[in-house]
Amino acid sequence: MILIVAEHAGGKLAKSTLEMVTAARGSGREGPVTVLVLGQGVADVANEAAKYADQVLVADLPQLAQYNAELWAAAAAQIAREGEAHTVLIGGSRSGREYAPRVAVKLEAPYLEDVIALSAHGQALQAQRYTYLARVTETVEAEAPVIVVTVKPGSFAPAAPAPAAGEQYDVELDLPAPRVEVTGKSVEKSSRVALTEADVIVTGGRGVGSPENFAAYVEGLADRLGAGVGATRAVVDAGWRPYAEQVGQTGKTVQPKVYIALGVSGAVQHLSGMGKSRYIVAINKDAEAPIFKVADYGIVGDVNQIVPALIEAAGK
Repeated sequence: MILIVAEHAGGKLAKSTLEMVTAARGSGREGPVTVLVLGQGVADVANEAAKYADQVLVADLPQLAQYNAELWAAAAAQIAREGEAHTVLIGGSRSGREYAPRVAVKLEAPYLEDVIALSAHGQALQAQRYTYLARVTETVEAEAPVIVVTVKPGSFAPAAPAPAAGEQYDVELDLPAPRVEVTGKSVEKSSRVALTEADVIVTGGRGVGSPENFAAYVEGLADRLGAGVGATRAVVDAGWRPYAEQVGQTGKTVQPKVYIALGVSGAVQHLSGMGKSRYIVAINKDAEAPIFKVADYGIVGDVNQIVPALIEAAGK
């Protein structure tokens, strides 16, 4: 089977899990697509996962109430062995990148990291991933009884619901005593939709001019459209915006229906994080900016003059 370890939060399945289902179904590897749901009080998550997978394995345990890399790795490795999984897919989130190598070590398996494409190549699994600051796409290949893969978020389209719901099974886990205890957790509060879940994203670059302009124009337009807010690395490095909003090779990879870039030049590192958006709209006063090469719609002009008119129009 192909085993996917579900990512979820707040009782909802994360978009990255649906992207992994797409990766699994398009990989050319045989066997049922199985989603493993870890946590406590995850019945709703399991029910949602069943709409997309062939089967869902549920470990609803108090020990899993908080994410713990040791426990997640032990659970994924145990289920992979018992289910004779030949492929284990884990989201390339911060937590996924933390425990996925542990799973590979426990299974004595090759590890393909941060992949953006998957395909069967004979008995081997072939993957693509970015390298050299996303200037190069390299192809890597592994052949083994089981292979562990982390999937770069935003690299695949979310899966559509399957014709029939998958069956659900409760599983028993032999979990080790954790060596690290989570004593507290803080959650970033925002009234806006998360970047990785947003259908529309408004991103600002240094071309907006100042932190005040960013708040007025980028946030202002995003609020009108009910969109997520993104930022380029230059903006984050300048201290205008938090790292959580950074889009690009060293930030988040997103794939919204509409991506609106305000004052974004379009460096290759940024394009690698948003280039698969369905529609890209760019506003920049530099007519030669690289962003226009990938934009579906472009306006050459000053963001500070054009965006206020867009905000007013959106309000109508």
